[in-house]
Amino acid sequence: MKEFDHRLNSAWWPLRIGLGLGPIIAGIDKYFNILADWSMYLNPLATKIVPVSASTFMHMVGIVEVLAGLLVLSKWAKIGSYVVMAWLLSIALNLVTSGMFYDLAVRDVEIAVGAFALAQLTAVREQSTVKTTAESRASSQSDFAR
Repeated sequence: MKEFDHRLNSAWWPLRIGLGLGPIIAGIDKYFNILADWSMYLNPLATKIVPVSASTFMHMVGIVEVLAGLLVLSKWAKIGSYVVMAWLLSIALNLVTSGMFYDLAVRDVEIAVGAFALAQLTAVREQSTVKTTAESRASSQSDFAR
């Protein structure tokens, strides 16, 4: 594909908004536990490796999630998408190694696949924008030369 097919925006925008807002909402909720008691999903090994309480650990997780979501919604959507993908895969690994919540681990892997798709779509979209901008400048310069 040489140019970004603008029909792909119907996939790109929902992926970007969902993968941006989802981590932000979940990250903020790490402080309030309205959606879930997030510490129940934490593998006890995590607090042995990082010697803090489960609550403090989840607060740190919340900060990372909010930042990742903001990246996806910013001009760094491609990088943010890869960060969200890696983050979701690490959450899935945490869930699998805890010996519980396999269903949630599978769900997080599936969402990570969506984050990868967003990163790839964003890369093509960015290349198309650069190419279109360069072509537009070249056209303007040739018009000016006449």
